[in-house]
Amino acid sequence: MNNCEDAAFWEKVDDSGAVIDKVLLLSCDPNRKAWNTVMGPLSDPSPRGALWFYNIGGDASGASAQPRRITLEGYPETHDFHPLGFDIYPSHPNQPYSNLFVVNHARHNSTIEQFTLSWHEPDRAKWVRTISGPELVAPNALALTSPTSFYLTHDHRFTRRLPGLLGKTLPIAESILALPLAWATHVNVTDKVRVDTTTKDKALALTTTNVKTETEIVASHIPFPNGIAISPDGTQVAIASTTLGEILFYARDITTQALSLSARVPTPFAPDNIMYDSRGSLIVAGHPYFQALTAVAANRTGARAPSWVLSITPSPSGAAGAGAEMDAWDVGAPVPASRKVPRVPGYEMRTLYQSDGSEFSSSSTGLRDSKTGVLYVVGLYQDGLMVCSP
Repeated sequence: MNNCEDAAFWEKVDDSGAVIDKVLLLSCDPNRKAWNTVMGPLSDPSPRGALWFYNIGGDASGASAQPRRITLEGYPETHDFHPLGFDIYPSHPNQPYSNLFVVNHARHNSTIEQFTLSWHEPDRAKWVRTISGPELVAPNALALTSPTSFYLTHDHRFTRRLPGLLGKTLPIAESILALPLAWATHVNVTDKVRVDTTTKDKALALTTTNVKTETEIVASHIPFPNGIAISPDGTQVAIASTTLGEILFYARDITTQALSLSARVPTPFAPDNIMYDSRGSLIVAGHPYFQALTAVAANRTGARAPSWVLSITPSPSGAAGAGAEMDAWDVGAPVPASRKVPRVPGYEMRTLYQSDGSEFSSSSTGLRDSKTGVLYVVGLYQDGLMVCSP
């Protein structure tokens, strides 16, 4: 369970939609230093990455559970698997499975892999299909809007897959110059999924017909759009712009999925993945010193990448006055965010975790359980998962 790029809570809900249980899923790729289509290199795509399951509540006896690697049932042996962003739909009563969509940076082109996962067998994912096409230029992160639709960020217009000198220069120039060339789309997968009622294992007996995807650009002209998340009430969407060092907040039309930019909040680091907690705070993980991250990716001796995780919460009053603008904030952190970025009226920023990379390196995703206050962090080039109890 190394080099985990993304993590997400998989929730079990009752008939009213209230969460009654949750577990943690992770996407990891120990081969990232040999195959990284975003940062490089592109040297060896053969060793596969993996998905992992972690029961954060422990086992039946209450003892701490160990993470388990998820078996990909039916996944073609000839397919590469280099998972990046993913999302999974909550487990509902009387539903045999939840849909799981995973961004896969395979050797020839990037795809979206669809799986199904049963709450009763969370370490077995049934492969449903591969979604591919010319519209998947540089998929990075996704956030589900229904069991079969999702927002999807595309981090670059020019990728390292381009031939020769183009692939070695254009993506780097796009990143360094923070060129606003990338975008986010909404993808709707329309098909029929049939459950074979003749087998006891209904979650693993699925067939699909009449597969069709509809893609629409919902946000454009973004430099390096990375993580994406939907607020608990569904009215807001946040997108992390890595090279700008900003979180872009959009008002969301729940009916049409259209987005309209409503606010920009600068972060004191290059934000990677983002996730709302159940109380509406956005948890942002990222990289305070991007040059150090590239050094780690290049496998330079002694290199280590710092980590920073913070929360962005809408202010109760909705605005900050002139006096509040001058007050110190985020004062409990070793390096307060107030030293790096200005305060944005209507938003409160608070550091949750910092490290120079010696304790935990290259933080890429942070999740906070609002009920317990526990913070979970994974790192792009870090072994394992960090659990921070309050």
